[in-house]
Amino acid sequence: MSERLSVLKTYKLFVGGKFPRSESGRVYEVTDAKGTWLANAPLASRKDARDAVVAARKAFGGWSGATAYNRGQILYRVAEMLEGRRGQFVHEVADAEGLSKSKAALQVDAAIDRWVWYAGWCDKTAQIAGSANPVAGPYFNLSTPEPTGVVALLAPQDSSFLGLVSVIAPAIVTGNTTVVVAAEAAPLPALSLAEVLATSDLPGGVVNVLSGRTAELAAPLAAHQDVNAIDLAGADAELATELEKSAADNLKRVLRPQPANWPADPGTARLLAFLETKTVWHPMGA
Repeated sequence: MSERLSVLKTYKLFVGGKFPRSESGRVYEVTDAKGTWLANAPLASRKDARDAVVAARKAFGGWSGATAYNRGQILYRVAEMLEGRRGQFVHEVADAEGLSKSKAALQVDAAIDRWVWYAGWCDKTAQIAGSANPVAGPYFNLSTPEPTGVVALLAPQDSSFLGLVSVIAPAIVTGNTTVVVAAEAAPLPALSLAEVLATSDLPGGVVNVLSGRTAELAAPLAAHQDVNAIDLAGADAELATELEKSAADNLKRVLRPQPANWPADPGTARLLAFLETKTVWHPMGA
């Protein structure tokens, strides 16, 4: 029997629930920690970034209008699907971050568990972010959290999978839709995660994944008038300052990069970062 040729994996972008190649047709080489070639990843363009924003905006109404229970079911389904492909992600994370298989497995397991953790928060966010306010008058005064809208996420550069999940999950759990720029040097786990999301009942456009040059893609996202917020987790200090200035033009909500211990308990900071508060006055009828 003759030796089989290797069937190399083709990585693509994830926009609007579909897997397009980069609009420009460009790719760039991705290597492991030792410099060995792993794959060619799509080098997304500004046009790809704009297309992703359009897809995220189109998906926002349906996703934000879904019940919290339904969103929780879908996030849990993501965890289920990841569990079934655990071996693949252990391999990709080990290559991306130069980890042993055992250490990469710990990262992947923590990422799967994080999806489950955030799934449980879907129907509990209102309890910690909302309130019934005491007022002097015959009124009910109620404050409730609502999603900010389309959120651009710059994935952490130092944690290709666990850090990635730790910025995506809290943004979408509350009803936001997202455009994610994968870690520039290690985008493969993010592009593979897109394949999981596509088969996890997550509506197309809720998460859109781009790979390429972080600075090149972040600039149009920060300046985009239809992006409501941006998480700068994957930007260095100089780039973060530039992007924050661009984001000020349409009063984007900005989460600046901070030192992060991704395996630690994430708390609720990111969960609450991209929420708006709606306060309603209602007469008691007394």
